[in-house]
Amino acid sequence: MKNIDKLRAYLEKNNLDAYFIQKLPNIRYISGFEGEDSAILITLKNQYILTDPRYTEQAAIEVPDYTIIDWRASGHGLAVQSVVEKEGLKSLAFEDDQVVYAEYADFSQAINAELVPAAGVIEEFRQIKTAQEIQYLQNACEISCRALNRLFKDIKVGVTEKELAAKLALYMVQEGADTKPYGNILISGTKTSLLHGIPSSKPIEYGDLLLMDFGCQFNGYLSDMTRTVVVGKATAKQREVYELEKRMLEDAEAAMKAGVAGGDVYKASLKAVAGTEYEKYTYSNVGHGIGMFVHEFPQLTTRYDGNLEEGNVITVEPGIYIPGWGGIRIEDQVLVTKDGIENMISIPHDLIEL
Repeated sequence: MKNIDKLRAYLEKNNLDAYFIQKLPNIRYISGFEGEDSAILITLKNQYILTDPRYTEQAAIEVPDYTIIDWRASGHGLAVQSVVEKEGLKSLAFEDDQVVYAEYADFSQAINAELVPAAGVIEEFRQIKTAQEIQYLQNACEISCRALNRLFKDIKVGVTEKELAAKLALYMVQEGADTKPYGNILISGTKTSLLHGIPSSKPIEYGDLLLMDFGCQFNGYLSDMTRTVVVGKATAKQREVYELEKRMLEDAEAAMKAGVAGGDVYKASLKAVAGTEYEKYTYSNVGHGIGMFVHEFPQLTTRYDGNLEEGNVITVEPGIYIPGWGGIRIEDQVLVTKDGIENMISIPHDLIEL
């Protein structure tokens, strides 16, 4: 079944006339359109793309079966109302976790149809990956691994975090990634305790932990991996924390297969540090689904009440983060199967000293 047919089946099941979509990954998933500053409106029989003159030619090429509406002159509300009148729509579902208040006020005034909040519908479709999506995700992971192997030769005392981050981004594009990057984390020293630290002009020093959490796009599908290395010779404490972190990751992955609760994977990740001084330095979410967006469902946390399913692609990323000392995270991206997982990341888990 095509993705747009899944959405129409949802509309029929819920007695809805149309769905208005603004999230770019969802637009691409349903329509195939790769541009920005656009929205799509799907009815039971027709489909519309609301965009502006910067993207009308692109839309005509990429989604030729969509009616193009230039929304710039009137705004989204009146543009959608033109379709409501044309098709006699009585109800319109929308992504209520995306629409801002000003736009909702515009919709309420302009649109003569019932507005039905319906966040998460397409995200649920996206949780189970097709064979083609899995291949794109695997390709993205392989690109990231090749890029990291190239970067290892550049990691040395004196080079800055920003320089290394820039080279890593370049290597991923040279290895075949899409040219649309997303935020990569490359931080060193005590900064590695920051879960989402930002690369700076800090030079790498001897003995630093260097944490690299990064990924790329391939045909719109993402990779996300982390490796933490030591620049120089690791200290006894760095080795101790690294080995605990490695066990956390491998215990979590050993617990994963279709039917297992995401929260149970999180609990498995804690076994290695239970009762140790490091238990309090862990984080409550150790993984997330990934596809066209970097943080999707399912989640590996006790706050997520669903089970893993065959065809999920998920990151596994427990970590130990000690303020003032540093942090260590190892992250894989895996495909969930009925019997376990298939790891898409080829870089080993063992400590690397450079």
